[in-house]
This record gives sequence, C-alpha cells and structure tokens, in this order.
Amino acid sequence: MAQITLGGKPAETLGNLPEIGSIAPDFTLTTPELTAKSLHEYSGRKKVLNIFPSVDTGVCSAAIRKFNEKAAGLDNTVVLCISRDLPFAQARFCGAEGIENVEMLSDYRTGSFGKDYQLEITKSAFTGLLSRAVIVLDENNKVIYTEQVPEIGQEPNYQAALNAL
Repeated sequence: MAQITLGGKPAETLGNLPEIGSIAPDFTLTTPELTAKSLHEYSGRKKVLNIFPSVDTGVCSAAIRKFNEKAAGLDNTVVLCISRDLPFAQARFCGAEGIENVEMLSDYRTGSFGKDYQLEITKSAFTGLLSRAVIVLDENNKVIYTEQVPEIGQEPNYQAALNAL
C-alpha cells in the first residue's frame, strides 16, 4: 500500500500504482452524459490519467484547470480526469469552469477503477475516494509514467507528467 497523507495525517491506499512498463488494466467508467467509456476506446492515443478525490476541493479543481490548459496543445493525447464524483458534479464543474480540453470520467458505479489501479484510499477521512495520482500511458496502454502524490492536498508534478509524453 502507498503511504500518503491528508493534511499531514497518515493515510493509505489499497496498494501501489501500476508498474512502469506494464500494460494498464482496462476500465469502464461513466461520462458526464452517463455513458460508459473504456480504456480500449482511447487506443492509438497517448493518455494522461489525472486521478483525484473530488472536483469539489481546491487542489483537485486547480489540477483539472491546469491539465485543461495544457491539453489544448498536446498532439495525439487525451487527458482523462477521473474521480468518484457523480457525473452530475463533474458536468456542473466543467460547465462553470469552461473546461473543454479534458474528459471527465467517474468511478462512482463500481469503484473497480480505484481497486484495479490500487489507488482507492483505505485509511483516512477520504476513505473510499481515489488518491491523487497521475498515470501516463502510451498509444498501446503501456505505463510510461506514474506519480502517487504523497500529500493529497498537494498538486501533482504537471511538467514531469507532460515530459513523459
């Protein structure tokens, strides 16, 4: 399990992020339009998985805005913003913030994404939510970069993730 913190207090996840060089587990998540979207639907494109606890926190919303800004200039790359938020909350946030360059996906139905990627928080006030992490996949879904952000209230290293592309 990953040892992380929330507000300086110890927290844990189910395990560790997928290994660099491994093939990412497939997933099926829900879009704000309530349709299912699977990893294989993005085949042939690089993927940045921006994973976070909730759009309703300052750091999470800042990360979405930052990746939205950067995504506009990325070639053959999609940025997927993934949380356990209800799709309605994701849609509300994107509408209010003018977010158009990233795709929002929700793990609210089954929680299987958080379990398969080992980033569901198991011990903290955020138990059941997803930890803050970034995973970059190549066109064939091979993991080429991971970052388990050590403090949930800290932003990820955007430049390192983008440099991996």
